[in-house]
Amino acid sequence: MSDVLSIEAPGEVCLVQEKLPEIPEGGFMVATTHSGVSAGTELTYVKGTNPYLSSSWDPALGLFTEGAPSVSYPVRGIGYMQVGLVVETRTRAVSEGALVAMCYGHRTAYVADPMNDRFVALPDDLDPILGVYVAHMGPICANGLLHAAHDLHGPAVQQLGDGVRGRRVAVVGAGVVGLLTACFAMSCDAAEVVVVDETPARLAVAEALGANVLTADDDPAVDLKRRWRHGRDDRGADLVFQCRGQPRALALGLRLLRPQGTLVDLAFYTRGADEVRLGEEFHHNGLTVRCAQIGRVPRGLSHAWDRERLSHETIALLRRHGPRLREHVITDLVGFGEAPQFLSELASRRRQTVQAVLCDHVEDEGG
Repeated sequence: MSDVLSIEAPGEVCLVQEKLPEIPEGGFMVATTHSGVSAGTELTYVKGTNPYLSSSWDPALGLFTEGAPSVSYPVRGIGYMQVGLVVETRTRAVSEGALVAMCYGHRTAYVADPMNDRFVALPDDLDPILGVYVAHMGPICANGLLHAAHDLHGPAVQQLGDGVRGRRVAVVGAGVVGLLTACFAMSCDAAEVVVVDETPARLAVAEALGANVLTADDDPAVDLKRRWRHGRDDRGADLVFQCRGQPRALALGLRLLRPQGTLVDLAFYTRGADEVRLGEEFHHNGLTVRCAQIGRVPRGLSHAWDRERLSHETIALLRRHGPRLREHVITDLVGFGEAPQFLSELASRRRQTVQAVLCDHVEDEGG
């Protein structure tokens, strides 16, 4: 049996038990050691604001349309940052006792299907709790840098840092996506990385990771453009990574850019965007907005840059920045039994977190 996080209705979260299937030939079973919480995407299901709950998604057309919602309550198995210990295997691809990063949702055990489930074996020298970033969250952020590289070099991209090396980079949003993206940019030798956010505590985390910071309260575009001068009438960030799912954050990101600059958008918006004033900086400065979504890498790069390579880049980042990420970004360790109350408190804003990780043995993790 496996305990599975279930969202029964908006604001109603509980744990339910599900029977595990038999392990197929070529498959394996894991016991979850760590399960990272995406406080952005996952809470849209708790709040009832996710577009899949109100619209029908047509993958062939790439459109949300009216009709029966693509997802209905109860919603089970959300989450995409799992680390599991292989406890039984029917494949030589992975051995018992191995730790693997996967995306199978918040559940205490899982049987992997060899035809559908992707896994990444974690190296012995990596802190297992950081493995929550290897399968999906890290590749999301790495894919943002890949889009920036493609914007500058097209199909001639050779290295992940080709779009940020030697350039002045602004990151809007100091949540997990913004913080990891800033770390990627610093690791890839950006000339300077500035993180912009409204929350002092999150800016303190960005500073601890080595980034420069600006508060979003006092129009940082003026400060940044006075500081980053390229030439007459040419000031601002070479590149902006927009990592916060708020329209005002997108509007701010456009204001930070130099003329003809590019904003790479990694955010997930669940509301309209009235605050994005397309007749202002976007129009007058000839800016570009590119959505970097993990479902696809830039056109023409899929052969060389698949998700396996993005996971490899993530492991390299974690080896370099792991201790600081563990100390400053992972702020909450929560037992699986307390997960329903924890998510409910996050959704109702009674509690704040940067990165929460669910685990069975909180005391063993130092929490």
